[in-house]
Amino acid sequence: MAKTTVESDVPVKDRSLSSKAYRKALFDLHVELVKLQEWVVQTGSKICIVFEGRDGAGKGGTIKAMTERVSPRVFRVVALPAPSEREKSQMYVQRYVPHLPAAGEIVIFDRSWYNRAGVERVMGFCSEAEAETFLKAVPLVERAIVDSGIILLKYWLEVSPEEQTRRLSERIHDGRKTWKLSNMDLKSYSRWYDYSRARDAMFAASDTDYAAWYVANSDDKRRARLNIISDMLSRIPYKAMPRKKVTLPKRQKADGYEAPNYPYKYVAERF
Repeated sequence: MAKTTVESDVPVKDRSLSSKAYRKALFDLHVELVKLQEWVVQTGSKICIVFEGRDGAGKGGTIKAMTERVSPRVFRVVALPAPSEREKSQMYVQRYVPHLPAAGEIVIFDRSWYNRAGVERVMGFCSEAEAETFLKAVPLVERAIVDSGIILLKYWLEVSPEEQTRRLSERIHDGRKTWKLSNMDLKSYSRWYDYSRARDAMFAASDTDYAAWYVANSDDKRRARLNIISDMLSRIPYKAMPRKKVTLPKRQKADGYEAPNYPYKYVAERF
């Protein structure tokens, strides 16, 4: 696959997507995700989806949109914390390997082993030599993942500098989002072009025919979510599995049952 860089100022569509149109499109995609789930379970397929991108690019919202109507036992989201001292002493990819999917699972990495190519490299948590060693090794690791029968899909969410500023500023002032803003986000924000260089090097090393990077412009969150889910579905050879017709059985008769006069502690109806 040809190696390219990403332009951060790719324009979004001028016409915003209405809430009604977004909900309708997402409903249809949720139906397909349920079909995918049933296919994965019945065929024993293994799928691994990697999400990467700058802070504020919309990874979390995309993952939430993808998983909100499916089983967390099949769609398993992995967002690892900072490594422990023991994990720091391991072979780098060792802490990620146990989280790869088994038969009948879809594992979604909210950031992944590519931390080494991004935040660790830019923020100095690893040496340049360690980053370069990772970039040389990661195609071999991903070749082994794919050869084991795992469908591996990698998505990079690209956000413009202006939109990132707007979103991170919003996290400062919106009480619902303050938990999303960390000191690391603030430090990362100031190093836009260091991240650009790290991203370009990552693409050059790991955008392969068997584990390609797919880039989504995420300045429009709604469109990005729909586009990524649709793209993901198009790259997996799933099909609707046969299902038995379901009807609700008759409910049993009371046979003398009476509700007890118990002093239930009801939730206050404030709304």
